Amino acid sequence: MSKLTLINACFGYGSKKVLHDIDLETAAGEFLGIIGPNGSGKTTLLKGMAGLINACMGFVGFDGLNIIKYGRENLAKKIAFVPQNPVLPDLFTAMEIVLMGRTPHLGLLRYEGEKDIGIALDAMEITQTAHLARRRVNELSGGERQRVIIARALAQEAQVLLLDEPTANLDINYQAETLNFLQGLCQDKSYTVVAALHDLNLASQYCDRLIMLKDGQVWKQGTPADVIKGESIRMVFGADVQVYQHPLNGLPTAVVTSRAKKSK
Repeated sequence: MSKLTLINACFGYGSKKVLHDIDLETAAGEFLGIIGPNGSGKTTLLKGMAGLINACMGFVGFDGLNIIKYGRENLAKKIAFVPQNPVLPDLFTAMEIVLMGRTPHLGLLRYEGEKDIGIALDAMEITQTAHLARRRVNELSGGERQRVIIARALAQEAQVLLLDEPTANLDINYQAETLNFLQGLCQDKSYTVVAALHDLNLASQYCDRLIMLKDGQVWKQGTPADVIKGESIRMVFGADVQVYQHPLNGLPTAVVTSRAKKSK
């Protein structure tokens, strides 16, 4: 099934509540985008879905079972979390980084065997990073590093990938490359991908469904056509925009309304 379910979920840090009354459900093969202004709780939601922070109220389940009951290692075999700009050791090779994804499958004091190396290599083939296997982290471009990190997540053999701003600090080519790849995982291999995205138009073009956050709760959710609307963006982001249908695919595209320039 590979389905995450949140019912009336609340997340926070210590006594500070960040998110409350979160209801959502993922589907296999779905690319789900999380959007919202800075500080709206996108990263917190991903961490809660990954079991990295516990819900202070409500239910967070994977295939119907509360994620707490899986235990950390077993949950890591099912759900992989890719943080934004993780710190990677510069002198490690790309292959060594990907092999870190096998950690949940290794027993105490056990080293990677042929099976683990084979799975890591398969993950690198899928992400088109196999040719980078011997390259050190400090020799990789931003786009290459991002694909290697995703390969590490695939090496966990998890079917749900949670990504925090996977296109952050990437130029437009690497942004498209990364999102095309993630979309392919959903469509071709039935992975479930949940990604926090900063760019509303990228979210609209690539995601099957969107969750829009505001003030610690779900403001709106649905297809990009349901969510990317001028009034919603003004109320949530405080930005004046015009929303048009993309001329090639009909998906909503938001354009900021600029002030008219005064003639000299």
